[in-house]
Amino acid sequence: MTDANIPLLNEEQPVPRRGGLGPGSIVLLVGILAVVAVFGWALVQRNQTQPTAGPAPDFELTTYDGQDIRLSDLRGKVVVVNFWASWCGPCRLEAPDLQRIHERYQGQGVEVIGVAYTDTDTNALAFMDEFGMTYANGPDRGTIISDRYNIQGVPETFVVDQDGNIAKFIFAPTNEADLSAIIDDLLGV
Repeated sequence: MTDANIPLLNEEQPVPRRGGLGPGSIVLLVGILAVVAVFGWALVQRNQTQPTAGPAPDFELTTYDGQDIRLSDLRGKVVVVNFWASWCGPCRLEAPDLQRIHERYQGQGVEVIGVAYTDTDTNALAFMDEFGMTYANGPDRGTIISDRYNIQGVPETFVVDQDGNIAKFIFAPTNEADLSAIIDDLLGV
């Protein structure tokens, strides 16, 4: 036997590695999982569509004239919720029709509510003045209401029945004749 084969007593022997992950590996794994979760959530949100049936998402809106409106407080009425913006060309086409719907059904158990989507107060108020909009309108600060309805663009209109359920979703400019037919049907006219 040679001296090379005899272990020295004071020589450190390598410590066998135990199974499992070290702190650096754990941090890396948690980071990867967090990124996957964020991308997964974004995909889920992206694939959601606007509600077309069932209970209408409740919301509170403070109108430009300071009135507080809660959708659930309007149960028993037909409610037309219209998402619009002053910079939206198709919104300009439907604005006069929505005003006529408001005037026609005012006092008959129908409410029209305009929700200004990503607009400035100055531009929204000028738009309302230009089209003589006298029904309730307010800004969607922080797109909270728009997010609940998963708005993809404007204009979008939801007709809510007397029980608080979405009766019709319109993903295009609406017009007086179509809205009147929907409302008359809900009112049993």
